[in-house]
Amino acid sequence: MNAQNIRIPQKLNNKNVQQIKTNTKMKNVIITSFILALVLSSCVDKSQAPAAPAPPLLPVLAITSENTTTDAEYPASIQGTVDVEIRPQVSGNLERVYVDEGAYVTKGQTLFKINERPFREQLNNALASLHAYEAALINAQLEVDKLTPLVQNKVVSDYQLKTAKASQKIAAANIEQARAMVGSAKINLGYTNVTAPVSGYIGRLPKKQGSLVSASDVEPLTNLSDVHEVFAYFSLGETDFINFKAQYAGNSLGDKLKKLPPVTLVLADNNAYPQTGKIDMVDGQFDKTTGAITLRATFPNAGGTLRSGNTGKIRLGLQHDDAVLVPQSATVEMQDKVFVFTVNKENKVTKMPITVSGKSGTNYLIKDGVKSGDLIVLSGIDKLQEGQVIQPEKSSPAKVAQIINKK
Repeated sequence: MNAQNIRIPQKLNNKNVQQIKTNTKMKNVIITSFILALVLSSCVDKSQAPAAPAPPLLPVLAITSENTTTDAEYPASIQGTVDVEIRPQVSGNLERVYVDEGAYVTKGQTLFKINERPFREQLNNALASLHAYEAALINAQLEVDKLTPLVQNKVVSDYQLKTAKASQKIAAANIEQARAMVGSAKINLGYTNVTAPVSGYIGRLPKKQGSLVSASDVEPLTNLSDVHEVFAYFSLGETDFINFKAQYAGNSLGDKLKKLPPVTLVLADNNAYPQTGKIDMVDGQFDKTTGAITLRATFPNAGGTLRSGNTGKIRLGLQHDDAVLVPQSATVEMQDKVFVFTVNKENKVTKMPITVSGKSGTNYLIKDGVKSGDLIVLSGIDKLQEGQVIQPEKSSPAKVAQIINKK
């Protein structure tokens, strides 16, 4: 349709005619643009669509087997080589306390003083009885000496002499008894002076000066620990104990103990005690309740760092031959299970569960799930999906170490 072919009514003025022409031109432009857009869209080359993303390039590692050592840790309780309770042997008032809690004392040092006056009077009484019996013995001896010649001359009967000799023996026996009483009184008097049986550290002091103490008290005066060396007691289950014994040569358990390497004590702050210890005792039987057997390791403690009652863990190193090792950084844990991503010949990954039997440095010791020669993804496993295709990048030992250390 052309603007020239439009018949304009006579009643329309020039302005209206011009508006009609303009509207007609705009409609023609719109229709033409729409048709052109349809033509262009139909001519687009479908081959120019966005290409699929390339498989991710990820480092992989071929699993190997080698001889290694794993560390196993067992809870341990620490005691001094000598832990003794200091108890009173006699009853009385606690007159003096010569030490403070936590103090270091030497063998024979006086710790407490119990009022000695009653016991000194008992000693004096025993000594007086002894002297009286000694005098009685002298009298009995004089009687025997007097009657002996009279009997020989038949002035008196021998019955009187026999009676005198019997009295003499009774007097001698009384002296022995009196001497025993004197000794007992001296011992009780000595018990009023409470001394340290060994060198070590003093524990708590529940009894204070002026307290009434007795040998029948439930609570001791204090505890004394000799900790120049300490014992760390720990327990192994039956299976662990069998494996432990199998690690070392020897015909008897005593021979095996002599060949055991030093062990490490891990303290409560997870730091290792600076000096190693030696396992020197295995209990004679398993505990029927726990099914475990107790072992003892001895550690030097010249500085007094360790005290009785400390806790920690004994770290044992166990040797494993041809062990399958997997870096811990190449694993992922889900629902108490550990997984790795293995790579097959088509470069597809499979999420494989593994059974961990121990740790050796930054590696897991694998019991089941993968074997030597299997290919696993070393890093970037957090974004992998089951069956996903990757571009494997074999890494040099240096790069493997770098990736592991980053984790």
